Amino acid sequence: MIKQTFSAKIESIPEVKSFITSWLDSYGCPTKTKFQIYSALDEIFSNIANYGYGEKEGYVRIQLDCDEATRMASITFIDNCEEFNPLEKEDPDLLLSEDDRPIGGLGIFLVKQMMDNVTYQRINNCNILTIFKQI
Repeated sequence: MIKQTFSAKIESIPEVKSFITSWLDSYGCPTKTKFQIYSALDEIFSNIANYGYGEKEGYVRIQLDCDEATRMASITFIDNCEEFNPLEKEDPDLLLSEDDRPIGGLGIFLVKQMMDNVTYQRINNCNILTIFKQI
């Protein structure tokens, strides 16, 4: 398992992406899969920075792991923001027009669609969101 902590600011996303890219490249991850992971990363990290911490300074610890036998990668985002489980949010009704659909929830819905699995835990006052993707 590889771990690194990043400042919870939008400006940190390129650094986080570089950290994850190096790791994915070491496994020969396909380009299409990388782009799906980058999309999930952007959504999750920006939500933590913008809504979890808001104007407060904070940090996000990222843990990378891969089961080499199954090539299942896991990327875990850990923050100490107020408790928030994005998986409890109801999926948006995509049949509604954009004007009729409530704001919010589309990003995490897309993350759930692109990843093989997404889990959430609350441990020691930390939000722990893990995305899983076969690489």
